[in-house]
Amino acid sequence: MKKKSKLRRKEEELLRLEISRAKLALESAYSNFENVVDPDLIDCYIYEVNAVQKRYKYLLKQAKLLSDENIAEQII
Repeated sequence: MKKKSKLRRKEEELLRLEISRAKLALESAYSNFENVVDPDLIDCYIYEVNAVQKRYKYLLKQAKLLSDENIAEQII
């Protein structure tokens, strides 16, 4: 039981770290998008923003699933 809990905590910690990284990448992509004038770079940053947004949403979804699993385990 302790081993599972320790693994779960490690997984949560890694997920939080990845969410933080994705958030910083998203802020960076938005900043870059706002500061370019070349049409090719504008397109590049639009794609980058969309890709990072999708990753960020995915990670948040994984965090919610992990949270729901933790709540279910506490009930059982």
